[in-house]
Amino acid sequence: MPCPTRAFRGISLAACLLTMTAVTVAQERVPGQMPNPTKAPPAVTPGATPGSPPSDAIVLFDGSDLSQWASQKDSKAAAPWTVADSAMQVKPGTGGIQTRRAFGDVQLHIEWATPDLVKGEGQGRGNSGVFLMNTYEVQVLDSYENTTYFHGQAGAVYKQHKPLVNASRKPGEWQTYDIVFRAPAFDEDGKLLKRATFTVFHNGVLVQDHVEVMGVTAHDRPPYYEKHAPKLPLSLQDHGDLVKFRNIWIRELD
Repeated sequence: MPCPTRAFRGISLAACLLTMTAVTVAQERVPGQMPNPTKAPPAVTPGATPGSPPSDAIVLFDGSDLSQWASQKDSKAAAPWTVADSAMQVKPGTGGIQTRRAFGDVQLHIEWATPDLVKGEGQGRGNSGVFLMNTYEVQVLDSYENTTYFHGQAGAVYKQHKPLVNASRKPGEWQTYDIVFRAPAFDEDGKLLKRATFTVFHNGVLVQDHVEVMGVTAHDRPPYYEKHAPKLPLSLQDHGDLVKFRNIWIRELD
């Protein structure tokens, strides 16, 4: 029934049109159904083999050189670590390395191996770290039959969240981290609006399930947040052990 051209029986033209629109929408939408998406998802070609970079990934290390990396002590200097057999290795005493590019929200794939010759125990055995935004660490450690504090073993958000399980391989074997990181947000005055979060798979096993980061993952003080740039480099730690890394790629999610 069409709407009248003027007020009729107490019903205005505007009210009639609003009612007719609501009825039309209700008829078109199935109860409980979400609105239809209006934009198709972009096409991404997955990697040819498991663990290889998809088409929209930024390859940070393909085994050939450290051109995507710089010294953490001097961001204008070349990364001082060594490259051999398609892997980079920590050069103890030279400091950590960081990407030349800065990142915010990301998906990260990285493979690592601790020394096959076991020396030390606890935190002194195959220690390194993957730092998102140069600040928030997922611990790298030889945690195969190696006791340490639970939120300091492999797969931990350092000193904040222990891994759900210990999925470590034996010393010397290659291991994988697949990390989804969401950066924190601050207002103009530096007030924290949103904490950072981590989701981490260690060797294909979920070890961090969208956990909130409480702040800087420091080893000697409680976590805290301090306003920083929305994008910062990814860094890898020199903790004095001969840890190796390979096949590093990243996808920007923002």
